[in-house]
Amino acid sequence: MLFSRFFRTALLAALLASPVLLQAQSATPATAAPDASRITLVIHGGAGTITRALMTPEKEKAYQDALNQALDAGYAVLKKGGTALDAVEASVRFMEDSPLFNAGKGAVFTHDGRNEMDAAVMDGRNLAAGSVAGVTVVRNPIRAARAVMEQSEHVLLTGPGAEQFAREKGLDIVPPSYFYTEARHQQLQQALAEERKAGTPDQLNTPAATPEKSKVKLKGGKPQSTALPESQIFTEGKKYGTVGAVALDQFGNLAAATSTGGMTNKRYGRVGDAPIIGCGTYADNQSCAVSCTGWGEYFIRATVARDIAARVEYLHQPLAEAAQATLDKVGKMGGDGGLIALDRQGNITLPFNSAGMYRAYIKANGERQVQIYK
Repeated sequence: MLFSRFFRTALLAALLASPVLLQAQSATPATAAPDASRITLVIHGGAGTITRALMTPEKEKAYQDALNQALDAGYAVLKKGGTALDAVEASVRFMEDSPLFNAGKGAVFTHDGRNEMDAAVMDGRNLAAGSVAGVTVVRNPIRAARAVMEQSEHVLLTGPGAEQFAREKGLDIVPPSYFYTEARHQQLQQALAEERKAGTPDQLNTPAATPEKSKVKLKGGKPQSTALPESQIFTEGKKYGTVGAVALDQFGNLAAATSTGGMTNKRYGRVGDAPIIGCGTYADNQSCAVSCTGWGEYFIRATVARDIAARVEYLHQPLAEAAQATLDKVGKMGGDGGLIALDRQGNITLPFNSAGMYRAYIKANGERQVQIYK
């Protein structure tokens, strides 16, 4: 009996130490040996009504420069041996600090003149994820999302609670006036005017705004040095505008990050797909990393990011085929937008069914592209 008990104990210990069993317990493959030749970074600055006819040479150059700098910020992390997670955060933080994009500094206004921002991040190594929604005073919402992932037991925090969490974690807190840009304010005024002219509410903006209600009072007043020149009025459309990044590091790990100011003239605490894991943001080493941009309600209903990952993992579809099939489904539903996706083999895809999408990528072999139009 003693031998039998010893045998059972030894057998259990061997099974627990078995690499096969340990792999089965893990959601994703183990980190691979370092290989700098695999590093890849893909970013987007939003999809929407982006056409050459609506562009000026000055505005086009401003966006191209910003995309290049955002690409450099994240790629520098990968080149130094950093993680995919650090790289996507670096790229998204740069775009959050730029007034050109609908995220952070350049966030659009809600119906009542506020800036309410959402962000999410996900680590493909272990499916860890964090997101925030409806934050108004956090300078870099993507940092708050990562803090939720790494320093809390939760995945999604919203509104004042998310802001209190950010304060407690020592993140940069700014007055609401920090997010004011003249171009975004004009964009809101145009949306309100169109709403009044139509005489009926927008799909999400009910009841219709009256002239009295539409006199927006900006929280915190205007700062003196943040207005953009007239040539940089935004073109992405009121339902669009998001920034995001996906990366593959030298260890073979994937990560995704997305940040947005949401929809111009939104009401009632509306939240889109960006901070919803599996809808606007997803990463898993066993499939791919995805960041989306577009009409958020449709991307939520189609669970776009996870749908692509599932096609890759279970149907073994090539990444580009999986992404296009899912985006086609969004189009058939009536939605539009785009996405960026990257798998563990370094394959990338950047499909969109809108007029344009700010996008860029860089690979370890030096291949680099920055694009705006179809």
